Amino acid sequence: MDFGSFLKAPEIKVKIVTYRDIFQDKAMIENRFGEEYRDRSAVIKMDSADLKQLNVKKGETVILKNSFGTVVVKAEESGYEPSHRGIAYMPKSPWSNMLVSDETGGTGIPKFKDISVTVTSAKGQKLTELGL
Repeated sequence: MDFGSFLKAPEIKVKIVTYRDIFQDKAMIENRFGEEYRDRSAVIKMDSADLKQLNVKKGETVILKNSFGTVVVKAEESGYEPSHRGIAYMPKSPWSNMLVSDETGGTGIPKFKDISVTVTSAKGQKLTELGL
């Protein structure tokens, strides 16, 4: 038996900030359940140092998990010049919404800009399918 099979995959904690993306909006208008919309929505953009720590390359899948949900999305390097370790970005989508708290603090508005998750590699796993 391979000793490596007993080692836990590296994991890190990040805060996700959601954002709107014009290209994602265009894909949603054309086909909300299409491949292009999924490719532009089921993605997390992370700092290159965070990706390296997880041993994840661009385009590989990662598991995002918190007490509100778990999703598998594609990881990409954010490309932002200043380092932003521990902060990641996701388009507003059904995938990011699966991780949003239902607690609104009396405002009626969920915290889309402050989602805490644990990220681990999901090598070989498929993106989370929408239950339609």
